[in-house]
This record gives sequence, C-alpha cells and structure tokens, in this order.
Amino acid sequence: MKIGVVSDTHNNLKNIEIIINLFNDQKVPLVIHTGDITNTNSLQLFSKLNSELIGVYGNNDRNEPGLKEVALENNFQFQEPPRRLSLLDREIVVFHEPDNINHFLSENKMINVVLYGHTHRYENSTKNGILYFNPGESAGMQKGSNAIGILDLVNLEARRIFF
Repeated sequence: MKIGVVSDTHNNLKNIEIIINLFNDQKVPLVIHTGDITNTNSLQLFSKLNSELIGVYGNNDRNEPGLKEVALENNFQFQEPPRRLSLLDREIVVFHEPDNINHFLSENKMINVVLYGHTHRYENSTKNGILYFNPGESAGMQKGSNAIGILDLVNLEARRIFF
C-alpha cells in the first residue's frame, strides 16, 4: 500500500491543484497532510482528491477561522498533532513541528514511521528502526523546489515527486 504525504501547502492554490493531480495520478488511497494549510480555500481544493485526506493542523492553522468546518464538510479528518494511526500493521505518528518527536517516542514505543513538516526541509532517514519522512515544501516559499511524498508501507520506503 502506498500513501501520499504533503506538507506546508500554505495558500498556494496553483500548487495545490498540481498536488491533487499528482496524487490522483498515483492512485493513492490516502493522503496525509502534515500541516500548514493556512486557509479554507486551500483545504476546500483538496475535495478534488480521489482519496481520503487526513492530517494535523500546523502552527499557521491554529487560529484560522473555518478550517475545522471545511474539514468536517468534506469528511477530512484533521486534528491537533500528534496524530497516531495504524495502517498495514505499521504504527505511524504525524506531527507538524518536529520539536516534540523525541519526547513522544520516549513515551510511545513500537512506532514505525514519523511524518512531519514545518521545516520546509526534506528528510528521509531511518534511526533506531524508525523511518522519518518530511517531503519538504510544496508551496515554494523558501527553497523554490516543490515536492510531495509517496510512502510505501509494505517496504517502509519513501520517495519524493518534484513538480
């Protein structure tokens, strides 16, 4: 099973359209957003996904009016981080900001994958048997290179698709 991962879309509507098309082309059954959607128009666009959308709110989402309502209207499942889920016997935890990851892992064992955003920097590494993946930015705000991620839960591998 392969799932999509995206982070820090902010309010770049043009890029969100591209992101949706990429995930639809990949035929992923699930997309996980690691936060910083930033406005309701951005979140509403994700209704064009042919897959389920779940995620966490980022630091730029916390006081944004209407995000929770748009999520509910579209059956998107968003919550404050961390979000823990089990897929194919893999334990995944989703953060926005990486600051609390180590503390969480010290109290929660048996995690296979850590997904996060916020830094706009790519990470694809394995430490102590845990895959850490941040696809990097997708709104082109800092580095100017945009990417989404594809996470293979069977092989515990992640890759990026640039656009």
